[in-house]
Amino acid sequence: MKDPVATICEDNLDYKPICDMEFLSEQAAYEFYNEYGRRAGFSIRRDSHNKNKNTGQIISRVFVCCKEGFRPKDKRDYLTKSSRAETRTGCNAKMSIKLNKSNGKYWVSHFMENHNHPLVRQECTHMLPSHRRISASQAIEVDLTEESGIPLRQAYELMGRQVGGRESLGYIKQDQKITFGRRGKENWHMEKQEAY
Repeated sequence: MKDPVATICEDNLDYKPICDMEFLSEQAAYEFYNEYGRRAGFSIRRDSHNKNKNTGQIISRVFVCCKEGFRPKDKRDYLTKSSRAETRTGCNAKMSIKLNKSNGKYWVSHFMENHNHPLVRQECTHMLPSHRRISASQAIEVDLTEESGIPLRQAYELMGRQVGGRESLGYIKQDQKITFGRRGKENWHMEKQEAY
């Protein structure tokens, strides 16, 4: 079966969302908008959604630029001297989809492309949060290094040197930690066993 995102790309050469464009699933719409974000130079995230109360199926979803809105004030400790840097700028770029009940496909109901922040250069987009990925071969290599007795932090350094620098890996140390930490490692081994 042909990849639905690839099919949409063939029809839409500049990969820009268009109102009334259709997708087979909410995930296909996410992947399309994420690829559009990668090409344009921004990261995306899932925002609000509505579900059918009876079936639990998503009937509408909004995908936004990762810099949309503002982070709420941290109420945990008023004595915090150095809080995290503000990364959100109130960007209004977004794509909204709705479920067409007659054919079961999702369609783009609203698209806004204007950003209020500079976009990232193409050669750096692979390090934005929604574009970072640990490939299957990289995951197997990390697993092998760990089985050989090399700790995760050293495996990250080793793999970074193999590809000519950590910036060429396509993920950060935290992604590796999440994937291969205690719970992540259990999930990884379960997925690996299901694949065989």
